[in-house]
Formats: sequence, C-alpha cells, structure tokens
Amino acid sequence: MTARKSELLAKKESGPDNPYLLLTPGPLSTSPSVRAAMLRDWCTWDDDYNQLVQSIRRRLVSLAAAKPDGYTSVLMQGSGTFCVEAVISSAVPKDGKLLVLTNGAYGDRIAKIASVHGIPMVRMAFGEMEPVNPDSLAEKLEQDTAITHVAVIHCETTTGMLNPLEQIAHVVKRFNKILIVDAMSSFGGIPLDAAELGADFLVSSANKCIQGVPGFGFVIAKTASLEACKGQARSLSLDLYDQWETMEKHDGKWRYTSPTHTVRAFYQALVELEEEGGVGARNKRYADNQRLLVEGMEGLGFSCLLPARWQSPIITSFRYPDHPEFRFETFYERLKQAGFVIYPGKISQAETFRIGNIGEVYAEDIERLVQAVKANMYWR
Repeated sequence: MTARKSELLAKKESGPDNPYLLLTPGPLSTSPSVRAAMLRDWCTWDDDYNQLVQSIRRRLVSLAAAKPDGYTSVLMQGSGTFCVEAVISSAVPKDGKLLVLTNGAYGDRIAKIASVHGIPMVRMAFGEMEPVNPDSLAEKLEQDTAITHVAVIHCETTTGMLNPLEQIAHVVKRFNKILIVDAMSSFGGIPLDAAELGADFLVSSANKCIQGVPGFGFVIAKTASLEACKGQARSLSLDLYDQWETMEKHDGKWRYTSPTHTVRAFYQALVELEEEGGVGARNKRYADNQRLLVEGMEGLGFSCLLPARWQSPIITSFRYPDHPEFRFETFYERLKQAGFVIYPGKISQAETFRIGNIGEVYAEDIERLVQAVKANMYWR
C-alpha cells in the first residue's frame, strides 16, 4: 500500500467527510485534498489563475497523446454534455452530415443535439446490449458518401459497454471522415492515444476519471480541425472556436465567467493522477475494483448484464434478482444507510441497477460494499 493510499484511507475512516461513498459514473467520490483545493477564491482576470488554466490545458493534451504536436485543448463551462453540444454544433458545417453510432442513452443524446440544431444527421443503432460493429460502419460509409463526421461513445455508461474504439477509428479514418469521440467516462481511466486514433475531437468532463468535481468539461482536438470550426457555431456560449481562440490569445482567459473553484480542484486532481502513476495505474485500480465487484456480486447470486469481453472497468450493470419481493428503491435506501450510493438502471431491455467502479474508491471499499449488499438482501 502506497503512503498516499494509506493517508487517504485513514482520512476516509477517521473523519465525517461524507455520509456515503458514491459508486456512480460521476459525479463521484473525490479525495479530501481535491475538495480542500476549493477553499480559496480566485479572480478570473488574475495571471495566477490563468496560468493554472494553461497548465491544465497542456497536461490534458499530454495525457491524450504520446506525441501531442498538432493537438490542443479548450475548457468549457457546464457539464460534459455542454462540451459535446459545443463540438457537434461547432464542428459540423452547414453542408456537412453527421453519423451517430448509438448503443445507449448517450449516443442517443448526441443524435438529439444534432436534431435540435437542425444538423443533417443519420443514426446507426446497434441496440443497448451490442457494441458498435466496425464492419457495419464501413458498409454505411461506403454507401452514404455525404457523411462528413462520425460521433461515437467510447464507454457507454448506460450499460458499462466499452465500444471497440481502435477499430471504429480505423474505419472512420480509412474513409477520411472527421472523428468525434465522446470519452466522457473513459478519459483518464482507460489508456487511449488521440493521435494514434486520429481523433479530431475528444470530449470529457472534470468529474469523471480525472476525479475532479462538476463544473466544466474539456475538448482535446486536432488544432487544424478546431481551426476549421471558425464561423460555424450555431450558439454563442457554446462556440468552441471562439472559446479556444480567447484562451489562446489571452493566455488562459475564458470568454465568460469560469468555475474557478472547480478549475482549481481539477488541477489538484491532475496532480494526484500523476502521483498515482498515471492513466495506466488508475486503469489497473479501476479494473481491480470491477473484478472484485463482479466476483463478490456473482458470489451472492447476482448476474452481470454484459459479457466480460464487452465490459468496461467504469461501471457495471447487474440484473435484478429474480424474486417478487425485490424493489430497487428499498435496496438503494438500505445501501445508502450502510454508506454506499449506487445507480438505477437505464436500459429498456432488462431491469438492472448499476455500480460504479471509479473515483476515490479502492479494493477495501468494494469489499465493504459486497458485505453491505450481503447484509441487505432482505428478499431472501
């Protein structure tokens, strides 16, 4: 056990920090030091603050690509969906056409964004329990040459599905299309290289695997692809190019009031990611959490919704027990009283609940959760 981990566990056990552990896909449980970073006020015009922003932007690009030349980053106020909408509404030109690959609620949300903005769009739906099929994608791009942009969810937290991003990216780039990757629930927790993928836009949020708090999201983009967005935005506040240009020209300045406390907490979270050993080390912790969770839950008679080969280490869906007395609301409240908050299911094909494996969560926490589940199986 590392010294940092020992310190965090001691703080978790000794203080009234939180009444429960968040086992969700975000917002998630954060470290005491990330929360403490928000205790100072910042001026959005001050050089100290703007240099903090610039450091975050550089660190994000370095995290996203082993060879970061040709990539840049831009931060955007709001939840991750704000950033997704900023990309969709800024990147697709009036004469463009968007293909959305969907197998869950978050792919469907991208399609809805396009529809709201009147962007020409076609959807390929693979069902909630199947990954995106790269061969079917290739056939679609072969048939519909009007498609200019392709959007895909990397980790679809509707189920916990991990889509085959490398194969998808290979197909998109073979057809010379713009690739938009919603890496909301994977960036910082699953190794990926935007440059190797050829991703033009990669979107994530402060309160996911970097383990910051809610308040802003970010876009990591090919500089040339971002520059091509100039004058295309369908929104003032979500104009991705203008936001980026302001940060570039004014050394970290945001166009409008930024969430200063959240930004400072995110900087601390990035430092802690580095201290943990980077994305590879964090991915191992999350994967270990997920493995222990599945072993423990299956040992109690629960079954996973997805086969292991499609399962991400981010969040896991479990089927309801086949028992007439089981009520998710009751189960949820009992676990909450025991110190754990889980997530309801989100798919139409099966009754499920979900348990997140990310955040400031360790093997010891998962073991305690499994014991709490065992103690609260009231329907037995």
